[in-house]
Amino acid sequence: MAKESTLRFGAQTDEVTSLLRIVNMVRTHEASTRPEIGRSTGLGRGVVTQRVDQAIAMGFLEDGDFGPSSGGRAPRTLRFRSERGRIIVCALGALHIHVGIALLKGDVIDDAHGAWDIARGPAETLDTAMGMIDDLLARTPDVPVWGVAVGVPGPVDFATGRPVAPPIMPGWNGFEVRRKFEQRYGAPVWVDNDVNLLALNERARQGDDHVDLIYCKIGTGIGAGLLSQGRLHRGANGAAGDIGHVRVRDSDVPCRCGKLGCLEAVAGGWALVRDAERAIAEGATGYLARAVADGETLTPEEISKAAEDGDAVAIALVQRSARVVGESIAGLVNMFNPSTIVVGGAVPSAGEIFLAEVRQRVYELSLPLATRDLTIIQSANDIREPLRGGAEMVREQLFDATFPRWFAEGRPTIESIFEPAE
Repeated sequence: MAKESTLRFGAQTDEVTSLLRIVNMVRTHEASTRPEIGRSTGLGRGVVTQRVDQAIAMGFLEDGDFGPSSGGRAPRTLRFRSERGRIIVCALGALHIHVGIALLKGDVIDDAHGAWDIARGPAETLDTAMGMIDDLLARTPDVPVWGVAVGVPGPVDFATGRPVAPPIMPGWNGFEVRRKFEQRYGAPVWVDNDVNLLALNERARQGDDHVDLIYCKIGTGIGAGLLSQGRLHRGANGAAGDIGHVRVRDSDVPCRCGKLGCLEAVAGGWALVRDAERAIAEGATGYLARAVADGETLTPEEISKAAEDGDAVAIALVQRSARVVGESIAGLVNMFNPSTIVVGGAVPSAGEIFLAEVRQRVYELSLPLATRDLTIIQSANDIREPLRGGAEMVREQLFDATFPRWFAEGRPTIESIFEPAE
């Protein structure tokens, strides 16, 4: 049925093209009244009225309040019916699960968060995550799910939704993450690296659809999301931006991936915890030492907080991490020439202690032209960032990449998106 509808609408190319454009203009606030649509598209008043009536009949648009008058009768505004569907976002980290529900305009309306070790494997992890999602769905109105975003802390083949040899995710290589969610929720699913979701959130936060940006996350592990003219660069196999496993000069520290001297093994959150515990065992004193003596478990967040509070061991660890990270980012700056670098994650939450070192190394080691207009900032450090980024990814895939394939159905289906129209 989906293919028949697509073919029927595909035969009316001009009509469908203008109809799609009008819906997207209203959805993105490019135009909000019929006269504005006419001026932007060049379509006649009668054609605009006909197309808008079709979009309303299909359930995409509805009339809103009256807009300001320019001398004659005030035009009625139009609005995209973003409440018609929900987006599920599941953001998996090395040590946590964060899930949320968003409307089609990207607003996260509910979320839940819990500690979790992703090394427990895909079956147990995804069952737990979907249980959390089901609890959220039960608390919200009975609105159909239009799309699902899943973020994982490792490389992903975006075309298939399968993790590809993720260093910190034993048992996940090639796992059918997409299928697991499709079977549960009956909606299209996209799986991506978690840092890519953060980069998309930052694009939306800055309101620049053409930004050249690097989002560098330094949490338990290290990774980067690359935006070129607003589009994610994932690479041929989903490994673009995996700077955590770039070799650090003169380092032979073992990494969890099995190699030696990786950036993550020197500057990642788990490396800072390892080195802090070693320093305390060797007699270091201060905030961290007292925390360990009181039976607390060290985390990257605790080390960053201790650095802000003036703990000498924590400051030294955070500054060393920032220097080494800055050297790796400098290489990206010379190659990629972004306008903005956003640094986020547990370790950079130490603020200027971390950021100042990163800036210094980047400007020391990068070409003057590449840094002439470069801005290096800390992320907003909002726990909902990956959820908003996941909603942005689904919205982009639904309305920019696949809209013509499922438009005639009135809502997306797995078949209309992942099976090419004939």
